[in-house]
Amino acid sequence: MSADAPVTLAIDIGGTGLKIEVLDASGRPMTERKRMPTPQPATPAAIIEGVRQLAAGVPAFDRISAGFPGVVREGRILTAPHLGTDAWHGFDLAGGLTAAFNQPARVLNDAEVQGFGLISGKGLEFVLTLGTGAGTAIFQNGRVGPHLELSQHPVRNDQTYDEYIGDAALEKEGKDHWNKRIRRVLEILHTLTNYDVLYLGGGNAEKVEKLPDNVIRGTNEAGLTGGVKLWGPGWPADR
Repeated sequence: MSADAPVTLAIDIGGTGLKIEVLDASGRPMTERKRMPTPQPATPAAIIEGVRQLAAGVPAFDRISAGFPGVVREGRILTAPHLGTDAWHGFDLAGGLTAAFNQPARVLNDAEVQGFGLISGKGLEFVLTLGTGAGTAIFQNGRVGPHLELSQHPVRNDQTYDEYIGDAALEKEGKDHWNKRIRRVLEILHTLTNYDVLYLGGGNAEKVEKLPDNVIRGTNEAGLTGGVKLWGPGWPADR
């Protein structure tokens, strides 16, 4: 067995982009990140085929980790608001990836995977991802908590977090007004959870201005590098 083993194929499934990277045992990238637009329609078969295309020619790997933009339970997809819930509901994505690559696979919500790549492992840490929609995850001393689909919860005037601070809201409201919304959401989330630290991730995190002292801007790489932790002690047995 090489010093790099076990090697992980990390997958980040997004509403607009599909990304992969190969990680060594410590989570360091062994390849450059590869990306393609999310196939449309984004059916389970199309996503798995897209991953197969991206993974062509990468080094051999021993296991697979995938972050998915929706509710995941025991490797099965319950909701996929940005990919088409009807097509995905109940789909065994972990099993589908295992069958496609003949390697064991684990799947978790994408904000939770990103959190594994960002958190310190101390105290109550919250992750808010800003992209097509808004993803959330919460960690207590390095262990991921129950998944709360806050992105689909009303936050103001019957608007969900997805609608209030997602990509469409940024485009419609403009950066300044969108930043005011972000600051309001950070206050709400702190009141709700009393987090010690909140990490911002996702493609729109770099557009957030005037961060409070206990809010840290993360890196998009964490959505992939956090994948190695799906095989570590923080992995929840029922997820």
